[in-house]
Amino acid sequence: MLPIGQLFAYGLQHVLAMYAGAVAVPLILANALHLSQEQVIYLINADLFCAGIATIIQAIGIGPVGIKFPIMQGVTFAAVSPMILIGQEHGLTSIFGATIAAGLITYLLSPFFSRLMRFFPAVVTGTIITIIGIALLPVAVNWAAGGNSAAANYASPANIGLAFAVLAFILTLNKYVSGFLSNISVLLGLVFGTLLAMPLGIVDFSKVGQADWIGFTMPFAFGMPTFELSSILAMTVVMLVVMTETTGDIIAIGQIVDKPVGAKELTRGLQTDGVATMIGGLFNSFPHTAFAQNVGLVSLTGVKSRFVVATGGLILILFGLFPKAAAVVAAIPNPVLGGAGIVMFGMVASSGIRALTKVNYEGNKNTLIVAVSIGVSMVPLAVPNFYHALPEWARIVLHSGITGGTLSAILLNAFFNEIGKLKLKKTLEKVA
Repeated sequence: MLPIGQLFAYGLQHVLAMYAGAVAVPLILANALHLSQEQVIYLINADLFCAGIATIIQAIGIGPVGIKFPIMQGVTFAAVSPMILIGQEHGLTSIFGATIAAGLITYLLSPFFSRLMRFFPAVVTGTIITIIGIALLPVAVNWAAGGNSAAANYASPANIGLAFAVLAFILTLNKYVSGFLSNISVLLGLVFGTLLAMPLGIVDFSKVGQADWIGFTMPFAFGMPTFELSSILAMTVVMLVVMTETTGDIIAIGQIVDKPVGAKELTRGLQTDGVATMIGGLFNSFPHTAFAQNVGLVSLTGVKSRFVVATGGLILILFGLFPKAAAVVAAIPNPVLGGAGIVMFGMVASSGIRALTKVNYEGNKNTLIVAVSIGVSMVPLAVPNFYHALPEWARIVLHSGITGGTLSAILLNAFFNEIGKLKLKKTLEKVA
């Protein structure tokens, strides 16, 4: 437990690092479903409010739920495509109903999913952590270019220069200062970048004046949820993918904070996804997962206190209750976020590489496992439409390089390292 001032500064840094990703899902969904501006604002506030509650549950723990690790929670991108289809066919209430049902199913499946920990040795976990970092880097690069490829100033010299100025500022702080200032280098970099962007006309504070001072998130604001079978099945598939990604994030953060992750710990973490997703459906939000970008922030700063992340969750709740405060954070330009993101996401990849250096590569096929899994993870990054002709369920599973690479690492490890062990064990049992 750190002093209040440090808790707030470090917690705010976590919020700023994940804010763009947290609000992107409701923005994309609202645009696809042609919702009104008032509805968009409400969905964003609900999203922040629920993410804050989920983060506090994960970091502090409530009863058997919550892994008590410094993990930020937020709405998952994996659910965007199926939610758009569900919304277009059955409306928002069916999205919320499917979210509630899928959350409950996730909670119930978590203990069984966690028993698969034997399939996550160092070669798998190191590969997954590396893949998470590599897969997130294009997000940071897109932010650095401006975030919207259709904009006239996308990848302009001003945007690129601003991103690299923030990157240089963060690196300089890490070289020449230490202690508290070094630990909040990302936060200071975001402030520096925003101030630098103001005379360039890149910062837009107009939405701050338009936003309300107070906005409460009420359950079922869009009507009572409806439970439609095909929608529930589609969302359940999404949550199975989310459980795989969350497992990778939990293992990554466990290595960073030097705490082993067993089946019990993983169950608590995955059940938080289920509870948070149910809360999301009740309060007009969507499926939740652990946010990988904040894993990199923990690695970069070395601040491993879960109370820092819990403070970040409290800040998210306040942003959800005070739209003007959320609008101020939303005004941070994408190039500024991109400069910071390159550092944070790169740190995730470097953590994975460090873990892979401890793996034994002699007399086995571990090199092949790492090589193929990273290659598979690159497919949707290199060719985003590579899987477009596959069935919807397959596109949901493979749309994320993180998911594809993770599944590849797990299956290849089972093929090369586990099948022979099982046969040997059965043979020894027969001999005995």
